[in-house]
Amino acid sequence: MEKLKDQVVLIVGGGSGIGLALGQAFAREGCRVVLAARTAAALESAARLPDFGGRALTRACDAADRAQVAALVAWTTEHAGPVDILVYAAGVNVPKRTFADLDPADFDRVMAINATGAFNAIHAVLPAMRARKRGTIFNVVSLGGIQLLQLAGLPYTAAKYAQAAIGSFANLESLPDGVRVTNLIPGETETPILAKRPVPPSPEQRARMLQPEDVAAIAVAVAKLPPRATVPEIVITPRHMPML
Repeated sequence: MEKLKDQVVLIVGGGSGIGLALGQAFAREGCRVVLAARTAAALESAARLPDFGGRALTRACDAADRAQVAALVAWTTEHAGPVDILVYAAGVNVPKRTFADLDPADFDRVMAINATGAFNAIHAVLPAMRARKRGTIFNVVSLGGIQLLQLAGLPYTAAKYAQAAIGSFANLESLPDGVRVTNLIPGETETPILAKRPVPPSPEQRARMLQPEDVAAIAVAVAKLPPRATVPEIVITPRHMPML
């Protein structure tokens, strides 16, 4: 299996949830981790976690802002080195998520962060990865990005379908250049985004869900595969929502 020590891992959406769990998992493998998120306070709290040992770099960044994402990648390259592994885990949802009650401005916001943000991040790292003939990208999608889930809502589902397509196309285009892209597709996962549901889940419901570290374990295993192997997508679900 490939050794990950000293590889540079950029996590966009690394302040909490799945992104933070991936950052912790890669830090335990000896990677140089850079955490990016919109909220500086969340990043400061994340960077103090024991897994990072005070070594994680952080930078505030709005993934929907293409110029900010490009600046983030340039800053990461300057302070940590060229990006070996990109994780795109930024994502939002809104409580009012049906045609009947959705504010169109919320539709635009969810699309901008979940789909356009993924494009911005992948677009920013691909040229250098392709030039170096190596790189791994994890695009954290959702089960709602491969099948319609009414609970997930209109904007989130539309954005996640688009995000999945962006990752799949990047993989198809970049494999000849030695860059591989994996769509990570988790089912219900216990993350802060659940607070945006019309009716937030109970503690009992949350206990049945995947935990962010479950998704992180899969990502590390994929990253350790030799360059000859690519995993276009992985679906991981809790037991109560199996894929049939």
